[in-house]
Amino acid sequence: QVQLVESGGGLVQPGGSLRLSCAASINIVNFYAMGWYRQAPGKQRELVATTTPDGGTKYADSVKGRFTISRDNAKNTVTLQMNSLKPEDTAVYYCNVNYLLTGYDYWGQGTQVTVSS
Repeated sequence: QVQLVESGGGLVQPGGSLRLSCAASINIVNFYAMGWYRQAPGKQRELVATTTPDGGTKYADSVKGRFTISRDNAKNTVTLQMNSLKPEDTAVYYCNVNYLLTGYDYWGQGTQVTVSS
């Protein structure tokens, strides 16, 4: 059973920064994409950013230039650095690990990010 442990959510003022981290209980160096999704109240879960084993990245248009995703294959972790946060970034953020050979998704329990003055 794959376990994903998230940390780093919280309350921040607009313009502030937060850093989310996710540690996986499996070796992610091959075959696993890692990323972050978010779900705001009343909305569908949406992609925020992902990273592939070779270091490729993909971002939602709404976070480009503000968020940076990175992975450490040696530590089996993925991190999301969020800068210039906006109230519309408020959501529950979920860590995702996707097994590229089958497409199977693993999910973390979610961490709340609230951007408010």
